[in-house]
Amino acid sequence: MYELNPENLNQYRYDGAWEDMEILTETIPVKGQEDQEVSLRYTRHGPVTYVDSVHHRAYAVRCAWLEPGGAPYLASLRMDQAKSWEEFREACAYSHIPGENMVWADKDGTIGWQAVGIAPIRRNFSGLVPVPGDGRYDWEGYLPIPQKPHTVNPPEGYFASANQNVTPADYTHWEAIGFSWSDPFRGDRVEEVLETKKAVTMEDMKALQVDYLSIPARELVSYLLDLPLSGKAAADRDRLRGWDHRLDPNSIPAAIYVAFEDALLRLASERLVPEAGREAIGRIQLKKILDWIAAPDERFGPDPEAGRDRLLADAFAQGLADLEENLGANRDAWQYGQERFKHVYLVHSLGALGNEQVKDQLNLGPLPRGGNAYTPGSTGGNKRQSSGASFRIIVNTGAWDETQATNAPGQSGDPNSPFYDNLFESWARDEYFPLYYSREKIDSVAVERTVLGPGRY
Repeated sequence: MYELNPENLNQYRYDGAWEDMEILTETIPVKGQEDQEVSLRYTRHGPVTYVDSVHHRAYAVRCAWLEPGGAPYLASLRMDQAKSWEEFREACAYSHIPGENMVWADKDGTIGWQAVGIAPIRRNFSGLVPVPGDGRYDWEGYLPIPQKPHTVNPPEGYFASANQNVTPADYTHWEAIGFSWSDPFRGDRVEEVLETKKAVTMEDMKALQVDYLSIPARELVSYLLDLPLSGKAAADRDRLRGWDHRLDPNSIPAAIYVAFEDALLRLASERLVPEAGREAIGRIQLKKILDWIAAPDERFGPDPEAGRDRLLADAFAQGLADLEENLGANRDAWQYGQERFKHVYLVHSLGALGNEQVKDQLNLGPLPRGGNAYTPGSTGGNKRQSSGASFRIIVNTGAWDETQATNAPGQSGDPNSPFYDNLFESWARDEYFPLYYSREKIDSVAVERTVLGPGRY
């Protein structure tokens, strides 16, 4: 945040003096109107995103991975050529991208993990909120990437990453790593499965990639089963008894649970977050809510356990009301995976601009889905899937032609091609197809050939 010169709003104070912004003028063509000229302002820290001309303030954003010479993702070429763990870590040192986890394995059995990403060193601030841009809070270089968390040949025999916090508790450079991660449930489930296996097959890995077991469901349902419910609520709750906690598309218990989970997230934010901070904080992470439920305190009221149980009962009632409104009163029609609940619908960027015929040709779905944002088979989004893996691959490096993959919706961007949507249904059903590497195998399944040669134009 900058103090601007009242006499010249294109100057900002830095190190005790007024410094000129760099101003670039761009011409933007606008359909049906005259071209528009815009002025883009830049400071020594980055692009100016807002100018408050009344209070003489301006705001800019500095982004480490857009620093000159960063060449994000180019380091992948070095990683691909690494022949040892040491060479791999050296290659990671050039990975000036946003934070990511890179994993390594070689044919002799060495495995390892290295956190990568360009991370500025902030000595006197966290980077979580704007700070004065007058020089007092400038970065002091970058943390060398090899100093980020890493491990080689962990005693577990595997390393699992699913966007959860994998940073060791004793790591000291937290300011260069980050402060928030996804809920841990997907990673916890992956580790739970891998811990029980000394070796895994291709089929094991396929099952794990699309695993719909919900750890939050396993924890929350145990509280629901102890609530003194009555009437329809008690009957609907009893459908959860003996449930395997898997969010399968045809499962009625999955629908009941997820409707409850969605309502719990809403109610917890309304009741447990002070109104003054509710808009800024938004929705609380489910892990935090589960921690509060497991150890209720004064936030639930003078009788914490009674207040917790009241929250759970109210959330369950709201979830059931949502199901009745959206799926009808017939409980036997409450399957989780359906258009009015969990589904996938792929909308083309131009899919809303044409007539119905064009729309039907470009857009795909809806099709039933399972899972949610907290299962290894990640299908984020309350009802319509909005995130998750569009492509998955499992490779047997000892037999490359045994590779299996899944991809949505197809391999062609041409809606007139049979390969525009031929993989969509199998992807939605979590089915895999062979992905061949050898010339012989590829030739055996070729549909057509295109020959490019010299010619006159």
